[in-house]
Amino acid sequence: MNDIPETMIAVQLLAHGGMDTLFYNEAVPMPVLGPNDVLIKVLAAGVNNTDINTRIGWYASDLKISTAESLKGEPSTQAGDWAGTGLHFPRIQGADVCGTIVRVGAGGLPTRVGQRVIVQSCLRSQRQGDFTPWLGSERDGAFAQFVAAPSADTYVVNSTLSDAQLATLPCAYATAENLISRARVKKGDNVLITGASGNVGIAAIQLAKRRGATVCVIAADAKFEALKSLGADECLSRHEPIGASRFDVVIDVVGGPQWPQLLDGLKPRGRYAVSGAIAGPIVELDLRKLYLKDLTLFGCTSQDDDVFTNLVSYVEHGEIKPIVAKQYPLSHIAQAQEAFLSKVHLGKIILVPPQ
Repeated sequence: MNDIPETMIAVQLLAHGGMDTLFYNEAVPMPVLGPNDVLIKVLAAGVNNTDINTRIGWYASDLKISTAESLKGEPSTQAGDWAGTGLHFPRIQGADVCGTIVRVGAGGLPTRVGQRVIVQSCLRSQRQGDFTPWLGSERDGAFAQFVAAPSADTYVVNSTLSDAQLATLPCAYATAENLISRARVKKGDNVLITGASGNVGIAAIQLAKRRGATVCVIAADAKFEALKSLGADECLSRHEPIGASRFDVVIDVVGGPQWPQLLDGLKPRGRYAVSGAIAGPIVELDLRKLYLKDLTLFGCTSQDDDVFTNLVSYVEHGEIKPIVAKQYPLSHIAQAQEAFLSKVHLGKIILVPPQ
């Protein structure tokens, strides 16, 4: 395309801290393409917990409190990114992107230009040993008019879903599919999902039901009906007792003080999978419960090889229903993150850059 500008509009994260660290810059140099990269015109980008956690430096090892408590204090002086190596500033965040390929790198296929795509946030093709970088964290992401992504991690989706709906998928739905897959959820399993009204929870409900599981969720009472419409068979209030030895699998993104009850709730040989700790990362573990019940615990960040290809297949076959709560222009990123933090919405908050 000949109409690609030399600069673009993007939101740059200048340091760990509050909303004032987000800089709406109208003259950011265009991304430089590697030989195996594609340049994507961003049509929609999703807001995620990791955007907030990275901005405030919550991943720093000396912070042992919830995301909400961290928002009230000063960022840690230690590395606040999840890799623990320190983030390179300025950084363009945004792990979720739906867009159109407008250019390919020197080693790319010109036929890719014009494809509507989403990018696997967990950049599998860029894996370095045991570490896999993520879009919007170790590499500039989608809070911009354009983003460069590895061609191998960029997937065409043949679907009638809107750009905003497709932008809900890469981070939350792939995270949920990774959790469900690692925990080996199967037909007949009784599955408990925490944080069920968040985007990973919404995805996990649908993906567990797709495999034939019975699903119980923990969420705010006001969201019960909406979660049942997505497939939840049972809803528990956040402070309601979970019960003992009820569940084959627990899918957790919350952690916090209620965590010991999650192990109580697992049946012998139950499986627990976690990819978040918004209520607090430090929990009390009774090792006797772990070994006497023969439990298996899975930590899930780097995604397995078939997670994203499976997810794209589910979307193309109409097997999942992404939910968009509200859209904001990219210039209103602070309002979008405030809305996200309010937790009153159900579904994804979407940012749309100037077109």
